[in-house]
Amino acid sequence: MASSAAAAADLGLEEKLRLLVAAYPETIAGIADGRLTFHDGGEPLLIDDGKVKDHFAKLAQGDVEDSLSQDYPIGPCETKPAVNFDPGRIRSDPLMMRLYGVSAREVERSLVKVAWFGESVRVTKRQGAAAALEKVRDELKSKPELKKYLSPSAGTFNWRKVANAPNMSVHSFGAAIDINTRFADYWIWSGGKPGKVPNYANKFPMAIIDVFERHGFIWGGRWYHFDTMHFEYRPELIAIARESGHSACP
Repeated sequence: MASSAAAAADLGLEEKLRLLVAAYPETIAGIADGRLTFHDGGEPLLIDDGKVKDHFAKLAQGDVEDSLSQDYPIGPCETKPAVNFDPGRIRSDPLMMRLYGVSAREVERSLVKVAWFGESVRVTKRQGAAAALEKVRDELKSKPELKKYLSPSAGTFNWRKVANAPNMSVHSFGAAIDINTRFADYWIWSGGKPGKVPNYANKFPMAIIDVFERHGFIWGGRWYHFDTMHFEYRPELIAIARESGHSACP
């Protein structure tokens, strides 16, 4: 693995928020008085609660600002994340619920079937997630040697909390997909503990990761607390990486 992501210019919070708003035009209207506003006229969402949090408090009770605090690197190169570098694992549950639904029943109303290498998976159509996954599939179809890594899928929609954590999984919102577990490495399966995980050798071709990232998905293999089968739709983090130049390649 590469020792670190390539250096890049860090964006300020205001610039990151601009890209967040642009990534979800279906739902987010803009920013006013330190809050995100929404097209449905619902209660604005506080961006920064002002609380000092360590990494694990951010994971458990992240706000919008916390969710943008680590810059995800993109590109067809592997990285060796620093301890507790988990860009994208920190999320604001209230924001995710505004984007996708506050309950399993509400999320399910927006799920559509996406053909996935001989099977069918259910993904939310909200925020363009299903359409983005279809683009991933269509691009990967041209590389039949990769099919064994992609299917069978280990799941998409599943309303649940993150394993051993109080916050919601992105699978809850139908905006994540796990690919073939036969090639997967996962920090909990490997005997890791929060803040102390073992080394592993990635088994997924970086060509797969590159295609997912190009269409707005982040990869759990970029996390210190790794989950290499996992991809989730986070177009704001990909947009931030592109604008800032945060590359996984030296």
